[in-house]
Amino acid sequence: METETREIDPELAADIAKFRRLLADHLADRVDEDSFRVFRLNNGIYGQRQQGHNQMVRVKLPYGNVSPEQLELLGSVADRYSRGWGHITTRQNIQFHFVQLETVPDLLEELAQAGLTTREACGDTVRNVMGCHLAGACPFEVLDISPWAEATFRYFLHHPYAQRLPRKFKINFSGCVTDCGQAMFNDVGVVAVSRPRSDGTLEPGFRVFIAGGLGANPHPAQALEEFTAREDLLPTIEAVLRTFDHFGNRYNKLRARLKWVVDELGIEELRRRVLRERQLLLASSSWPGGIPELVQELGDEPAGVSTAVQPTPMGVPVMLRVSPKADPYTRWESTNVVVGVAKGTVSAIAYARLGDITSDQFRALASIVRDFGVTVRTTNRQNLVFRGLSSEQLQDLYRRLDEIGMAQPGAELARDVVSCPGADTCNLAVTQSRGLAEDIGRALEEAGLADVGGIRINISGCTNSCGQHHVADIGFHGAERRANGRQAPGYQLLLGGHLSNTEVQFAQRALRLPAKAAAEATVRLVGRFAEERDAGEPFAEWMQRVGGAKVLATELKDLDEWPDPEERPDYYIDFGETGPYVAEVGEGECAAG
Repeated sequence: METETREIDPELAADIAKFRRLLADHLADRVDEDSFRVFRLNNGIYGQRQQGHNQMVRVKLPYGNVSPEQLELLGSVADRYSRGWGHITTRQNIQFHFVQLETVPDLLEELAQAGLTTREACGDTVRNVMGCHLAGACPFEVLDISPWAEATFRYFLHHPYAQRLPRKFKINFSGCVTDCGQAMFNDVGVVAVSRPRSDGTLEPGFRVFIAGGLGANPHPAQALEEFTAREDLLPTIEAVLRTFDHFGNRYNKLRARLKWVVDELGIEELRRRVLRERQLLLASSSWPGGIPELVQELGDEPAGVSTAVQPTPMGVPVMLRVSPKADPYTRWESTNVVVGVAKGTVSAIAYARLGDITSDQFRALASIVRDFGVTVRTTNRQNLVFRGLSSEQLQDLYRRLDEIGMAQPGAELARDVVSCPGADTCNLAVTQSRGLAEDIGRALEEAGLADVGGIRINISGCTNSCGQHHVADIGFHGAERRANGRQAPGYQLLLGGHLSNTEVQFAQRALRLPAKAAAEATVRLVGRFAEERDAGEPFAEWMQRVGGAKVLATELKDLDEWPDPEERPDYYIDFGETGPYVAEVGEGECAAG
């Protein structure tokens, strides 16, 4: 079936025409490299480690939403412009690698015809607006944040203040305090909450958190005010954006994010300036006050919570370990299916190994969405979730996913190791993080631990946390090591990251390990956790109960040993490489998605 085309949005058409013109000028040496790089990044096109004209193209999927027509197009893009596959990022985008620079304008035009854009997916801009992948299907949500995320995406796309910020700016929505959308480490994190009315019912609205961020120096987001009414939400976000534009550091990229403004001014002064900006925003011609028309049109009623009843947060779901001896469908249903008790909503997660989807899988997913009459979204753990299912459809869905290799049980559980692209393509990475993710997945499978619930493993190829290692139960970031007079690939192990109930706890440093010993360390930790935890106990609580990160590190210390390079040369070669390890770090282009 051919992909449905639509009339291209005039602003996107102008973007594409400008890209064609400036690309031609750049190739003819009429536009210098620095100027063109900034322009290219603002249009979501990122240079790869391989240099030359190899580019990564990042396609924005606001709150992970994607239609079957768009899935089909993404499959076509993977074949014709890339290497036959795409990659889901931890911020719900789709990336394509090894796209040749000269082909980018044609690619942008095809994306625009399907209602997709790369505009402001990279660079010092307002990035993809994220949202909980179960929004509209979660019985614990206070509001369905889907239309709010869509309205926010549309409002800030091409917004004058969203173009040349001091640094990138990230917005995230969660429908309840469980915070599946990960609002607590973003520049603006929006969480739906409620407050009592005078008649005893509850008014739904938001609590807005500001100035969070990961990177090498993580900062938790902090509440701007106790409650933000629905009609004040967009003015509040714009006020935060304007304040960042005014007071962010434009001279030092390493201290340019909004989180550093907190360190400079203090949170109380930052709050004062944001609220003052919002108060005076009424005078601006761009004042976005009131409930957006899109929200009024689509509605934001929650999937099962009445405004007369106080919702009970469900916390981080901790699924019981399923016997590896159970039949494949039972294991899949027990770990990949989410049932909303209040309205009986049924959702199921399709597993994308390392976040990768082949062109054939894109097309098959589109067919499933059509045939089952459901919707699908990408998740922040690099999978896809089918929403609006009936229980009668589950066995057929499992069969269809199994046929394309996306029905592994344990999606979003221990098996589901999240990784950034690492040294495969990123200029800043010092290790092959994707190779380690595969090695850990293999080791967990062999140990019978891949289906363990309540534990999340994340890997970054450097300290910048594109793989979100700071908020994982078990996190790794790449680090160059020296042993026996040689360079060698290594990792810093971090433990106990946790995100829930509008609180974030960043993982604690444990110990450094050779890359080839990280899988064994993970197996030991996951195995011990599975055996010792109390029913429903999260990893972070178990970790503290048994002595904390330092005690666990002591018990793994035997793994931080470097064998003689003649006896174990593999310790001195990174995953997927054939020659001795060399830490090669290039100039970064703001890759964090």
